[in-house]
Amino acid sequence: MKEREFISVFKSSRKADTYVFVRRGQDWDELPEGLRGIFGAPIHSMDLLLTPDRKLARTTGQQVLEAIREKEFYLQMPEEQEGYVVEFKRKLEQNEK
Repeated sequence: MKEREFISVFKSSRKADTYVFVRRGQDWDELPEGLRGIFGAPIHSMDLLLTPDRKLARTTGQQVLEAIREKEFYLQMPEEQEGYVVEFKRKLEQNEK
């Protein structure tokens, strides 16, 4: 795994407190259709140089970098709304079928 990566963070236009982390310059259309459909139009929040040891609000740089390596994105959802998270994941899985 790369030791560091330039990452772009986008806020969902449809879901409150929901963000997706991708490699800077990632083509939005290359992400899974289900994710794009539920997420809505991406609103650019920030770019950052991410390292595995960097601490983020709800995760670590290592977790984000691993997810991006495996799936091309890292999805951060509100942790306090468990039912919302389950529903979001269910819709995402249905759209991927």
